[in-house]
Amino acid sequence: MSEDRVRVRVADNGVATATMVRADKHNALDQAMFEGLVDAAARLTGDSSVRAVVLHGEGKSFCSGLDVASFMGGEGGTGVLLTREEGRPANLAQRVSYDWSLVPVPVIAAIHGNCFGGGLQIALGADIRIAAPEAKLSIMEIKWGLVPDMGITQTLPRLLPIDVAKELTFTGRIVSGTEGSELGLVTRTAADPLSAALALADEIAQKSPDAIRAAKRLYNETWLSNDPAGALELESVLQTGLIGTPNQIAAVVAGMSGEQPVFADPV
Repeated sequence: MSEDRVRVRVADNGVATATMVRADKHNALDQAMFEGLVDAAARLTGDSSVRAVVLHGEGKSFCSGLDVASFMGGEGGTGVLLTREEGRPANLAQRVSYDWSLVPVPVIAAIHGNCFGGGLQIALGADIRIAAPEAKLSIMEIKWGLVPDMGITQTLPRLLPIDVAKELTFTGRIVSGTEGSELGLVTRTAADPLSAALALADEIAQKSPDAIRAAKRLYNETWLSNDPAGALELESVLQTGLIGTPNQIAAVVAGMSGEQPVFADPV
């Protein structure tokens, strides 16, 4: 059933779209949606033809958060979300955010309508967030007497000062896409966030896929690092791995000639 919740399509230009498909519930998270998001991230991680991913929700909202009612009658309730497979750092609930960091190419979230609680944490797992100015975003877990627990410790510290993060978490207040952009919660706003995200993804898809993947890895592994020597070493390792490769040479030739480069899929 998970495939009914998240639809994945890969275009000829290498841009993939992962669409949450539960419009009648504002894409609220039931178990099938959790599983669908995890499956989609795994599929895209293993597809070398993918150059960038756009993550969005069908209908009026990106994702309105957890569908509590759907878990109340099920066996084990929400306990299934806290299950952590052996060898994995994240449980099922956390993986719908964290696993987007494991996709080796940039992931762009296109946010419209409601983006609450778990929905916001999914968006925070993306590399870039483009929101409609009137979109509504909230770290809403406090409303239900809970803490945000879907990977937010790995995402929010890279975006917000701790005092701003605490204010939003302690109050659960709803901010617009415009205010979210001002705070740093989203990257920027656009009247049509899906079109803007697809245009950005297409631009990224025209760059060397080897360099794009290396750049994502570089920042993911070193941002806020307390190991300067390790971070500097990784810069050198990744750069050495790129220099002289067919895609790097193709980028140089295209840059000097002005012609459109043709890149091979990463091995």
